[in-house]
Formats: sequence, C-alpha cells, structure tokens
Amino acid sequence: MYKKVREYIRTWQMLGAEDKVIAGVSGGADSICLLFILLKLREDLGIGITAVHIHHGLRGETADRDEAFVRGVCARENVELFVYHEDVHRYAKERRFTEEEAGREVRRLCLSEVMEAQGGTCIALAHHKNDNAETVLFNLCRGTGIKGMSGISPKNGVWIRPLLCLERAEIEAYLKQNGISYCTDETNLKDSYTRNKIRNRVIPYLEANINERAVDHIAECAARLADIGEYIGAETARYAGQCTREEEGKIIIVKKLYEQVPPALKSGVVYEIICRAAGRRKDIGDIHVKAVQSLMERQTGRKADISRGLEAVRSYEGICLRWKDKEGHKEEKSVFRTRIFEKNEESVTFSQKNYTKWFDYDIISNTVKIRHRQPGDYIVIDKEGRRQKLKQYFINAKIPREIREDIWLAADGREIMWIVGYRQSQAYQVTENTKRILEISFTEEK
Repeated sequence: MYKKVREYIRTWQMLGAEDKVIAGVSGGADSICLLFILLKLREDLGIGITAVHIHHGLRGETADRDEAFVRGVCARENVELFVYHEDVHRYAKERRFTEEEAGREVRRLCLSEVMEAQGGTCIALAHHKNDNAETVLFNLCRGTGIKGMSGISPKNGVWIRPLLCLERAEIEAYLKQNGISYCTDETNLKDSYTRNKIRNRVIPYLEANINERAVDHIAECAARLADIGEYIGAETARYAGQCTREEEGKIIIVKKLYEQVPPALKSGVVYEIICRAAGRRKDIGDIHVKAVQSLMERQTGRKADISRGLEAVRSYEGICLRWKDKEGHKEEKSVFRTRIFEKNEESVTFSQKNYTKWFDYDIISNTVKIRHRQPGDYIVIDKEGRRQKLKQYFINAKIPREIREDIWLAADGREIMWIVGYRQSQAYQVTENTKRILEISFTEEK
C-alpha cells in the first residue's frame, strides 16, 4: 500500500525532498495512517513533518483522549506537534454555520496558520476514496454541475491528499497489519450529519446490493469528470472572450457571436461574462444566467437586475451588462487620491480622518494597489510584527460575510497596508524615522 501511495504522490507531484509537510492529525484511522505514511516518506525522501491537532470542544472526555493519544504518538515518533483548542459550537453559532461547516473552517484556519508560522510548503489531509464518493453523492443530491461531481481534488494549491487513492478498508487493513492503533470518533457512527448518513447507510447499501466496487467506480468517474471539467473551463473562457466586447466600462454580449457558442457551453459562457462584469464570483448563480439568456429573446430596451447594481439591458446588438444609475444620478464610485511629501519634523500634523491615512513611503516594497481581497492576503496587527490572515481579521472583527468582497484594500503585494474604513497595518506607521509620507484618501463620489 505504501508503494501505491508513493506512486500516487509522484503522479500528482505532491511532495519532494525539500518539502515541509503540515499534517492534520485527529487521531482517527485515516489521519494516523497518513502520519505513518509521511514518516516512511521522511525516511525515504527526507521531508519535514509538523503535525496539527484541533480539539473542537464538542466531545468532552473522548476529545481529551484523542488529544492525549496524538501527543503520545508524535512524541514517540519525534514529530513536532501544535495543538489548538477551539469552541466550534460557539464559532458556528456566531457565524450561522452548521457545526460541520464550522469545524472545517476552523481546521483550515489552524492548519494555514501553522504552515505560515513554521515555513511549511504544503498541508496534507487524510481524505480517501470513500470520502470522495461521499462528496460526489452529497453534491449530486443537493444539486451540482460538473465541478461538484468531480469530487475532491488530489492537489489544490498547497493542499494535498496522498491517501485519495485508497479505500477505507485498505487503510484499516494497513494499520492492523502494522500493529498501529488509532482512536474512533463516536460521532462518525451517528447519523446526525448528512455525510454520516451517506457514509453509514447509502454507501454500504450500494456496495452490498448494487456493486461491491461502487466506491472505486464513483471515484474513477469523478476523476474523469475533473479532466473534462478542466477542458470545458478552458473552452468556456475562450468563447466568453470571442463573443464579447468592452466599451466605456460596459460588456456587450454580441448575439450573433453568442449564437455560435456550442449549446453545452452557453450557460457557462454567460456565467463567466457576468462574473467578469461584476468583478467577482460570489453570489452569481444560475438565476442570473437564466435572466440574461431570457433577455436574448426579448425586445430592445428590456432590462433585468443581476446583482448589487449590475443590470443586463437588451440592445440592438445583444446584451449590455452595465452598472445602473441610482435615482437618476450617476453610480457612486470609489475614488482614491494619493500624494507623497517630505515629513517636516517640526510642524507635522498627523491625519486623523477615518478615510485618510498616512504611510511610511520608503518601506513600501511594491507598487501600491487599490483592490479587493485575494487569497494569501494578511495584515500586521501589532508593533511586534505579528501577522493575521485577512480572512481571520474579518471573522474576528465580525464583519458580515456578504460585504467582505466589497471592502477596499491598499495593498503592498500580499501585505495589506489599509483595510479602508477599518484598520491600518502597524508595519507602515509613520514614525520619527519616516522621511517621506504617502497619503491615501478615500471618498464616495457621484
């Protein structure tokens, strides 16, 4: 089985000799198997391993038992371990998540934090084929497209899943054969969560009554659909570019060119165009795609609201996507003004306006960009230089999820200098050593 996993890792180019792996270790069979596979890879490839265990505060004594078990295993195997104690129930309540969603979010944040702090190169999770099959069935039941049917990706950025080539039975057999013990999470045996119902009822029924290799076949189909999805994505983007043109901040879908798009790609092409016009993917869904497509068959001048002030208008040429006027006036626009000046140490007066900030110009590394958030953004939160991921800052500051995408940022690469209207980075503060000041002012104008 080790050879099978190692070949899978090689095929997907997950790990190399220089990598330092951050591994999520709950103490269950899957994560313990992952840890021991990584230990063997440490011998063969020389990789570094750091383990992370998250105590969710949900299962009382059994969760304490799992933590103690993981601490013991890591101590014996000489693996550095970071343990987090989180109140997942409270986290879910505050953010209106299910406990399952909150648990995933907390794990992701903790693992990312350790990777950044410890100089990790990737994060290894213990998902396997059964998890993949559960994901595909779950997505199918609640409604999905090809992306949802593609299941769990073996590698997604820094996130890797070396055990995705194995079924749960193979993992349990490997542990038994090698005399490796593990913990059992009793909540996995209950049908409290939707995924547990699929795991404990649906998949066993399929294997017993339909095909004993049901999990393997679902996983194989998901892999093929992932390949197909990549191809369709590339073709969709190509057609989206071919059937549109831009003018004065508007995007025109040219009807005669759109009609040349293959029927199977039409909805996806409209979705890509709407996302481009809106400047985001969040909150753009099938209802908006159908609204634009229905306009194609209507008379000139008809309109449809899309999202947050974006509207689609039927024109002679096709569909015009534009930002609509508010009450007869022009759309409010975010305007930033900047100036750079020498600091006069004798008469300097620091700006205290909420929407005007001063920065030490000479320590800025890149061209300052005014933009919305991107993956990997962080901000320095204190004078000691401690960093916090932007997403975690939003969560801690209780900024509603629905407005986070619209908050303006002044960014020096991935480092955020100013979260407009909220917080300025400690790293760029004007001090007695400052020679030149960058002033950035923000206003909303008609």
